[in-house]
Amino acid sequence: PPFTARAAFLRRAGVFVLAFPEFQSITFRAMTDKPARKPSWLKVKLPKGRVFKDVQNLVKDNALVTVCEEAMCPNRGECWSHGTATFMACGDVCTRACGFCATRTAKPAPLDPEEPRKIAEAVEHMKLTHTVITMVTRDDLKDGAAAHIASTIREIRRRCPETVIEVLTSDFNGNEDALSLVMDARPHIFNHNLETVERLSPIVRFRAQYRRSLHMLQRALQMAPGMVVTKSGIMLGLGETREEIERTMDDLLEHGVTVLTMGQYLRPSARHLPVIDYIRPEMFDELREVALAKGFRHVASGPFIRSSHHDANFRPELAILDAINADLRARGEIQ
Repeated sequence: PPFTARAAFLRRAGVFVLAFPEFQSITFRAMTDKPARKPSWLKVKLPKGRVFKDVQNLVKDNALVTVCEEAMCPNRGECWSHGTATFMACGDVCTRACGFCATRTAKPAPLDPEEPRKIAEAVEHMKLTHTVITMVTRDDLKDGAAAHIASTIREIRRRCPETVIEVLTSDFNGNEDALSLVMDARPHIFNHNLETVERLSPIVRFRAQYRRSLHMLQRALQMAPGMVVTKSGIMLGLGETREEIERTMDDLLEHGVTVLTMGQYLRPSARHLPVIDYIRPEMFDELREVALAKGFRHVASGPFIRSSHHDANFRPELAILDAINADLRARGEIQ
């Protein structure tokens, strides 16, 4: 990589090693050797088919951004071939530079006021019964783009009233007023990822804070009592221990989160944090059972699982759906 990128990577990698000295030799090897070949269970099929092309054209023709492309998701071929996609709102440039993420970091462009309509039209065209709207972090905006996300939720609901709307947001820098804007739009599922265990969070998540994320998840639930499901996810393979994974599960449950995703971290480039472990599928299965036994109502766990993967989709109980509709009806937002 260019000098500046290499310097940034080496600084990050140095901190990474200090975080868990027991992995020093593995980490230095991962930084200096050619990347190890991925195990057989991480092979993906090349995308193809008419439906895949239709989704690709829809995204391109409407100038939409998808997390499928920006985050180099390994499931893009599978999801697009089934006619689904996860839309990324607020542009394609992030104000943070997290050690795991492929999304470009720079000064973002102004928000596109037409984006909520474009996303809603795409959801309607694709006849999605469950849509996930994620976002880049917009620390450059006072509300972190919360009002923009709220507008997107409302526009989708206006066009597709039966669609389950899930939002995967930033932490809004802990701004509860911003969070309130999103929750007032009544998403069915509020998702904010911890991404990793507490010990590794400072290295993996630039500017984010583990405890702040837990607090925002809890506050989201409190802002819409009985009218939302909260969800979070973590990546495995960054050097976390089994004990730390289970402690993270407990932390999430203590803050009201009942839907969990766990997937394999895959290094986007040599400038990103190295993979310390490739977790076997059987371990993901075992961790799923552990999480369910602890009390999560839905758990998606596997090498290719991402927050927006269809296996991670959860339909809220009828009581929650009815409560949301009753609230929106009382406010005159739906008939």
